[in-house]
Amino acid sequence: MALIMLVSLLILLLLSVPVALSLGLASTIAVLSDGNMPLLVLVQRMFAALDVFPLMAIPFFILAGSLMETGGISRRLVNLANSLVGGMTGGLAVVTVVTAMFFSAISGSSAATTAAIGSILIPAMVQRGYDIRFASATQAVSGELGVIIPPSIPMILFGISAGVSIGDLFLAGFIPGIMISFSLILTCWFIAKRKGYKGKSGITMAMKVQAFKEALLALLMPVIILGGIYGGLFTPTEASVVAVAYAFIVGVFIYKEVKWKDLVNIFAKSSITTAIIMVIIANAGMFGWILTREQIPQQIGEFFTSISSSPIVFLFLVNLLLWFVGMFFETSAAIIILAPLLTPVAIALGVDPVHFGMIMIVNLAMGMVTPPVGVNLFVACQIAGIRLEQIMRPLVPFLFVLVVDILIITYVPKISLLLPQLFK
Repeated sequence: MALIMLVSLLILLLLSVPVALSLGLASTIAVLSDGNMPLLVLVQRMFAALDVFPLMAIPFFILAGSLMETGGISRRLVNLANSLVGGMTGGLAVVTVVTAMFFSAISGSSAATTAAIGSILIPAMVQRGYDIRFASATQAVSGELGVIIPPSIPMILFGISAGVSIGDLFLAGFIPGIMISFSLILTCWFIAKRKGYKGKSGITMAMKVQAFKEALLALLMPVIILGGIYGGLFTPTEASVVAVAYAFIVGVFIYKEVKWKDLVNIFAKSSITTAIIMVIIANAGMFGWILTREQIPQQIGEFFTSISSSPIVFLFLVNLLLWFVGMFFETSAAIIILAPLLTPVAIALGVDPVHFGMIMIVNLAMGMVTPPVGVNLFVACQIAGIRLEQIMRPLVPFLFVLVVDILIITYVPKISLLLPQLFK
């Protein structure tokens, strides 16, 4: 069954069938080939994959991000970042990364971060004389911080799939997220220095204070959400509801940029995004169940240990696998399928599951900016009005830096585990 399912999946993907449908159809073909298994089991496994309480956090975090995006939060965060670092060499490129850091602590989504900030900063960078291809590449790469800096939807999915504490994963994402952010800032500065992109002059302390005041309520959101989780006031799932309530109050009654008529579009957009993720989860859950039934996890474990029992070699091979998978698979599907397969092997070799979760997430985050299925690239190119191949050359130095970051995160566990261990 497993072989038939995997071959079917490969054929469907080569035919450009969407990943979610490919997973579902491949699973159905495998069940039909068995002959003794009723098709009803497919529906049961799909429902079981969705019948997990922590998944409730996903639609609420998506809705909170949509409310904050519509409520003028992204514009205020851009202004704050511009007042802080806009005067540097390559100021607007650096502003793109810093704003992505701020917005990532709100949205939990890579594509949402790219879209919300890119619609403002890509045109602004072009107006200031930046190459549109460099501007688009910078925005696409910065957007990946949306799934690394908590709260993060992929972290929720990994926690559910691998049985790891979501709160610990949220804590583990801070230092890697900041490290990657600073490496991207240095890359932007170096490229801007070479190309002669100047910073903005005339930024006064009064402008910085004003920008901070305007963005204060936006900055308080991650403090309230994450502080409440680690302070024991509510769970990550309950925190997602608090995030929606906070975003609604700020957007409608304080900033007054979210009109009542906008709520229909906000709910519709959030529902569509949620439905897409849930369809992927349901089909991937069914796919994963068949793999487990056929004892594929055990065979994968035996395969890795037959190559080497060294965790260093195992993590190197996993990085290669995740890099390849990230190029073709949507992040949610990849996590749901691979996390239950690879995490037990990692634990058996002495790798902390929280650390392994961060390795998976940062690898698959890089997949969001590598073709052919790099969602951030498509979003940035659509905003900029350029073709995908035009963004590739300025993207290369960023990808090199990301590979170095991933290797550091992989082989220095303390970067991911310091905060979770401090809070225990």
